[in-house]
Formats: sequence, C-alpha cells, structure tokens
Amino acid sequence: MSSINNNLNYYSPPNKKIWNGRLSNLKSANQYWHENIKLSHKNLIFENKIVSNSIALLGYACDEGVRRNNGRVGAVKGPQEIRKQLRELGEHFHPKKVFDFGDVLCPNRDMEGSQNEFSEITKELIKKNYLTIGIGGGHDLTYGHFSGIKKAYNNLKKIGIINFDAHFDLRTPLNGTNSGTPFFQILKKWKNSVNYLALGIQKSSNADMLYKTAFEFGVNYISTEDCTSNNFEIVANKIDEFIEKCDLIYISVDLDGFSSSFAPGVSAPGAFGFSAPFFKLAFKHIFKTGKVIAIDVVELNPKYDRDSITAKLAAQIIDLACRSCLT
Repeated sequence: MSSINNNLNYYSPPNKKIWNGRLSNLKSANQYWHENIKLSHKNLIFENKIVSNSIALLGYACDEGVRRNNGRVGAVKGPQEIRKQLRELGEHFHPKKVFDFGDVLCPNRDMEGSQNEFSEITKELIKKNYLTIGIGGGHDLTYGHFSGIKKAYNNLKKIGIINFDAHFDLRTPLNGTNSGTPFFQILKKWKNSVNYLALGIQKSSNADMLYKTAFEFGVNYISTEDCTSNNFEIVANKIDEFIEKCDLIYISVDLDGFSSSFAPGVSAPGAFGFSAPFFKLAFKHIFKTGKVIAIDVVELNPKYDRDSITAKLAAQIIDLACRSCLT
C-alpha cells in the first residue's frame, strides 16, 4: 500500500496561470511549451488515470535543507521561476507528452515528510515509464527522488547516480539531514546497489573529510579543472566506464556546479565552476546511452538571480532533457 500523504499541505497542483504566454499563429501548430504542456494532479496517478511513457515535471518547493545547512534560503521559489522560463521556449519534445504534476511542499519545516511525498509520487510515475524531472528547491530533493527510484525497481537494478556539482554532498548527518547530506544517506542505505559519480568537484568547496568519505564509499569524481570542453574526450571515457557498470542512470544537476557567470542565482555560488558548453556536451553524451530514467535540477535561488540568468539555464537543461530522451 502506498504511504502517500493525503494531507494536501504537502502538495500543490499545477498553476495554470504560470503557463500563460504568447500564442502561435492560428495557421500553424502550437509552437511553445506553454501551449503543449499538460497539467495533471497527483491523485490521477494513484487512480491509474494517466497515460504511460511520458515526461513528468514535479516541483520541490522546499529549501529547508538549505536552511539547516546554514545556506542562503530562497530556493523554495525555484520551481515557479523555472516554469516561467520554460513556458516561452519552443516546443520540440513531440511526440512525447510532458505533464506538470505541480509541487511538493514543506509545511512546518517537515523536510522528511516532503521527501517521502516526493518519493511516493515519483515511484508511481517511474513504474508507468515516465522520465521524472524534479525541479528544486534544495538538493535534499535528491534523497526523495532517489528513494522513489529504488521503490519503483525494488532494488533489482544497479543505479548509477551522476551528479553535476561543486560539492560531494556527503556530509555525515550530525544534527539531522540537510541539503549537504543526500548522497551520504543514499550510499549508507543502498551502498550495494548504487554507484556514484560526481562531476565538477571543487577543492575549495569540500573539506578533506569529505574526500575521505568519498574514498570510503568508492565514489568516482572528476574535478572542475578537468571539466572542460577541450578535455571532453577524457571526461567522456570516464563517464562511459562508469555507465557500463550501471543498469540505469539518474542525473542530478546542482546549479552551483556552474561558474557563477552562468549561474549567479544559487544557494552557494562559485566563480570557478564548469561552463554551460561543457555541461551540454556531457549531458547529451549521458542521454545517448538510453539508460537515463530520472533527472533533477536543484538549488535555483531566484532571490539572488540576475536577469533570470540562472532560471533560464535551468529551463534550458530541462528542455534539453525532454529533447534528448527522444533519441
């Protein structure tokens, strides 16, 4: 039986008003995201009233993990801002259908309840062959998303996690979990059925203890200095070696892995991150394997964004994912 929380304090259905925008010429087919997005409610998932083999957007309107991690809050508004940037993009995901299933909320700072809600919704979507796209919100979204993946596959598959990030996010939960602990939690709970590769790791953003933890868990990583377009063939070979050992791939994109010139509006900006061109090469390369079943884009903090640069980047990543799953 599902443990979905029927208390709607943890859930908000999609907002139709966010998906308004310019209209296509009456003589042509619908051209924009906002004209083609389908809105659905989580209840329809559990009532088996949705189509299969589609793409699902699910927001995580929660930055409680960031607050607990002493970061700058504001990512709770991320899902809404990303949708605003998505709506005006040209639509190129046909014949796939993309559904917006609304947002998971975090009432009373109950991050664990939010993660469970997210896991139960994504579990059912994945079982129905959806590519699930989580929109954050803090990186604590990842523990909820990955929990949903594991529930859907009943631990029968070797799941590879590829995390684009400046941080390992392998902090030991000392006074509770937060946005810096999700991969420690995942590896601790499912260490025999999970492989973890982090791309973009920055020395200045990770204490020596985190490198030790990564070694103990057998984590693979590529430093941000090596994440360049000129060096991409070497990076691609390392990605391929990792993916060969995995049945399925889950991609997590923490926007703070990008240089702050590409992503100023994040919870923890950094000047020496990777570039958007490098990311696009790597992201498309991973999708070509046909193993990707879920992604999330996290840590957009609209409060500190400039001219919606970071929100636009996040929207482009989601659009690229929807197009890439067709090939």
